[in-house]
Amino acid sequence: MNTDHYDVLIIGAGLSGIGMACRLAAACPGKRVGIIERRQAIGGTWDLFRYPGVRSDSDMFTFGYAFRPWNELKVLADGPSIRDYVVATAREYGIEDKIRFGLSTTHASWSSFDSCWTVTAVGELGEKQVFTTSFLVGCTGYYAYDHGYVPAFPDLDRYQGRFVHPQQWPEDLDWEGKRVLVIGSGATAITLVPALAAKAEHVTMLQRSPGYVFSVPSRDAISAALLHVLPERLVYTMARWRNIALQRLLYRAAMRWPKRVRSILLAGVRRRLDGAATLDDFSPAYDPWTQRLCVVPDNDLFDALRAGKASVWTDSIAGFTETGVRLSSGATIEADIVVSATGFQLQVLGGMTLDVDGIVRDPGELLTYKGVLLDGVPNAAVLFGYINASWTLKVDLAAQYVCRLLQRMDERAVDVVVPRAPPGQVLDVCILDALTSGYVRRGEATLPRQGRDAPWRVSHRYEVDRRVLLEDPVDDAWLEMS
Repeated sequence: MNTDHYDVLIIGAGLSGIGMACRLAAACPGKRVGIIERRQAIGGTWDLFRYPGVRSDSDMFTFGYAFRPWNELKVLADGPSIRDYVVATAREYGIEDKIRFGLSTTHASWSSFDSCWTVTAVGELGEKQVFTTSFLVGCTGYYAYDHGYVPAFPDLDRYQGRFVHPQQWPEDLDWEGKRVLVIGSGATAITLVPALAAKAEHVTMLQRSPGYVFSVPSRDAISAALLHVLPERLVYTMARWRNIALQRLLYRAAMRWPKRVRSILLAGVRRRLDGAATLDDFSPAYDPWTQRLCVVPDNDLFDALRAGKASVWTDSIAGFTETGVRLSSGATIEADIVVSATGFQLQVLGGMTLDVDGIVRDPGELLTYKGVLLDGVPNAAVLFGYINASWTLKVDLAAQYVCRLLQRMDERAVDVVVPRAPPGQVLDVCILDALTSGYVRRGEATLPRQGRDAPWRVSHRYEVDRRVLLEDPVDDAWLEMS
């Protein structure tokens, strides 16, 4: 059993983990950095998800890394393009050789006597490997990779057709000329419907309740025009800051004037539907941004509806039949293939468990400090992105903060840093308390707790986080260095 030691050990080689490693390479070049990745490839989500049409649901100018701009005019990029971008970034910063592939981390144990973590990982054949590290960074996202969420559908065992979940899309699935039923109304469902409709006989999207959907151009025409007169890097930097400002403006407007923003969003849907479906099928019962807004490029979902290649039903499933589903209204939908685009299972640290000097520390019971460190847990960070903007915006701020923290520890010649929350800070809600989405309600107990006040309260506000993580002094009354 081998034991390797690292100054910083990163768990996960997806968008977050590669970004963290690149920031360390630039800010802390003297640190020995390692990455453990359970899959056999770089990319995380973008290597795992292979369903038709898979793409980002945030614009790439803000979804891409600040230190390596997305130098294309495509606004919502497809999964393979994002995966290639992450791989190319890792290669450019010399990160590939730092990754240990095919290892699932199972447990991390902190020893105050040794001032280090011992991390246990298991290979694909069950072999155990042990690593030690002075500082641990979790970059595993927020959902379980092994399986997506499938509700307990009544009589599912009666169904004789093909039943799949997008998270494990079968390579041999042929939907050409078939009747396809997509269950769900989130980002995955609205991506799948137009992609499948191109070859299927017909695609039906069955939703229990509607979500907000709005269309954006697939290509950035403003940046395309500016490239004729301005340097490329300046154009893409301008696009990034413009889109950050627009995202923040939309979110703040939705929080302040929810009825007005709702009417604007629904007016856009009404124009694009042009009678192809009822507006009721796109009129949620909740206010904008209490669940994530779904984005489609160039009206593709609405085009499929108007062309008659797809349709939308709003109803619940009473049970499956041999050839489809029976709805609560009494209607039936016949389908050769059923795709359960019903979301994922929340999971922190990829399911890895933690203990500090033999005492188990459950992330679902802990506060986060500045949304990055864990209360009472030494030398450990968890990178977690935004719910109301591009994931990478927050992850990149958090990565830069970790670099600042490590630099400050070196300046003060200290080995250990622990955030300590004062009494009375913990609230009985998780850090995603602003969202009412089903996946949040299902997995709420697994996520860190929300605090009453800063720095224990997660704000999901980019302008605030930028100041707190990049400008405020690292040292404060709550951060214990020893």
